[in-house]
Amino acid sequence: MEKLQMSEELAEYYKSLYESEQKKVEDLESQLEESEKEIEELKFHLDRIKSSFVWKLSKPFRGALHVYERTRDRLRRYGNVRGILRKIRSKMREKKAASRIHGTKSFPNPEEAQRQQNEKFSRDIKISILVPLYNTPENFLREMIDSVIWQTYQNWELCLADGSDDAHKYVGEICREYQKDSRIKYKKITENLGISGNTNICLELATGNFIGLFDHDDILHPSVLYEAVKVICEKNADYVYTDEATFEGKNINNMIVLHFKPDYSIDTLRANNYICHFSVFDAKLLDKTGLFRSAYDGSQDHDLILRLTTAAKNVQHIPKILYYWRSHKNSVASDINAKTYAIDAAKRAVQDHLKQCGLEAKIESTRAFPTIFRLKYKLTAEPLISILIPNKDHKEDLSRCIDSILNKSTYQNFEIIVIENNSTESEICDYYEVIKKHPQIQVVTYNGEFNYSAINNFGASFAKGEYLLFLNNDVKVITREWIEELLMYAQRPDVGAVGCKLYYSDNTIQHAGIVIGLGAHRAAGHTHYKEPKQNLGYMGRLCYAQNVTAVTGACLLVSRSIYDEVGGLDESFAVALNDVDFCLKIRKKGYLNVFTPFAELYHYESKSRGLEDDKAKAERYNEETARFRERWKQELEAGDPYYNKNFSLDYSDYSLKLE
Repeated sequence: MEKLQMSEELAEYYKSLYESEQKKVEDLESQLEESEKEIEELKFHLDRIKSSFVWKLSKPFRGALHVYERTRDRLRRYGNVRGILRKIRSKMREKKAASRIHGTKSFPNPEEAQRQQNEKFSRDIKISILVPLYNTPENFLREMIDSVIWQTYQNWELCLADGSDDAHKYVGEICREYQKDSRIKYKKITENLGISGNTNICLELATGNFIGLFDHDDILHPSVLYEAVKVICEKNADYVYTDEATFEGKNINNMIVLHFKPDYSIDTLRANNYICHFSVFDAKLLDKTGLFRSAYDGSQDHDLILRLTTAAKNVQHIPKILYYWRSHKNSVASDINAKTYAIDAAKRAVQDHLKQCGLEAKIESTRAFPTIFRLKYKLTAEPLISILIPNKDHKEDLSRCIDSILNKSTYQNFEIIVIENNSTESEICDYYEVIKKHPQIQVVTYNGEFNYSAINNFGASFAKGEYLLFLNNDVKVITREWIEELLMYAQRPDVGAVGCKLYYSDNTIQHAGIVIGLGAHRAAGHTHYKEPKQNLGYMGRLCYAQNVTAVTGACLLVSRSIYDEVGGLDESFAVALNDVDFCLKIRKKGYLNVFTPFAELYHYESKSRGLEDDKAKAERYNEETARFRERWKQELEAGDPYYNKNFSLDYSDYSLKLE
């Protein structure tokens, strides 16, 4: 009897629960119906407004408002009208260069194509091109396959793994149609395994000793395989990548982005998958790394490239646009939000790579792009850092500099060594007496004419720190963690000099890395010079740490051991290019130099020493510049490895040169 009563109570309970849930569903349906009515009503009113005389009359004003808003946004991005004009000039040069040398006009003519096809190489290289297919639009599929068939280098095979659904059976039919060419291999996958899984099936079809990775909706330049094999044979490369362009519509000449890349740069690659397309690599590398991992779908390329380039012995870059990345509504080239999971996958890929390298860092997206990252490496120690500041007079500059260090720096284990040199003003002597009372500051005196290198070398002889931080007296700290941001790179055994981002007082950029060969004297110059502070930089370069050839001595951190290893600063460069020469000596020893935009300072450049504007100073500058060019002649002729050869050396804004 009790069981029957309990069953009735339970039934009653579930009945009331069902009725309650049913009521909620009915209420939601009612709300949805009301919302749909409101939407229809709003659409009706909007259509009436758009068809009204007032709306049509206001069209010129709305157009003007749009122009105003667009101009306002550009001013915010480029700083001022001059900045906008500079950007327009750069875009015009890019468009002109693209139309002349980077689209179909760069394709080989019949004679050149025949020459490339007949060329004999020192090695027998067969390239297996892997293409995972999934519901590929017919025109994309045919254009992709045709771009392989039209290659001037003929020793290839195209491996196609098709995970398309039943509604896209034409994909298989087209592929089988192309199989009249025996080099084209096709396999239908009964179950779509995703990008990584499908590509791994492609690999099972491959018999080549080199592998190329190709997306199903993109296009190859006719000479890309030829150029890759040429580099493999001439430079014994086991990983090769090219520049690329993104295009819209049916014609690759409608290029919306030209991506000219630096040579292999591990810090750049960790922050940004700049290598991307097109990559060809030795199949033996896969014995160490494996191919794609499904856990990283969406950023499987970044994950694989990090693993392959780390395992490779010789990574080479071809500075030519040989790959055309199609932008359409479902592609990442069009919108990363089309594949939002790619962001998390990319972070995990970088994190996994760092772990394999014995490094630990927090990874954050930057304002440039969700998959362009800021890496915050964990400090392994807090060593003493000796900050060396040469000074002559200019009490106001020096006090501002020292106050900003003492008041803003979160890193506290430092000493400041002010190197006095020929001051004549009494107020600076009084100031020295004040700061010498601070337990972290000492003042030493260099008796001799101004020689930046000699003064800093003299100051370094008093330093007790494990690291030396060269600093101008006319800088002011902005970023509270500026020392940590520099040290997190300098602590690595593969890194030499580390530099920061410097601004003029008007918030334009003074320093964001140095390129050798840049500028009128073809010695060295600062990139993104005079660009506004908030500028993202070329392909987002002002938003992430990267390898550079040199950084400015106005703020340069280096370990004491590396400073001693290269013999300090060369005192024959008294004023000009001593910092660049120092950085090149560091690179010659096999170390990397790094620029980070996350250590920021103001730089009131040359205020304390004046400009090189009289005859004697100009002659000294010209003499030092000529000697620099002679000493580093081979490096200058080769070109800066982190500055693509397609860029003009006359401009600092990554404008293209016109051939």
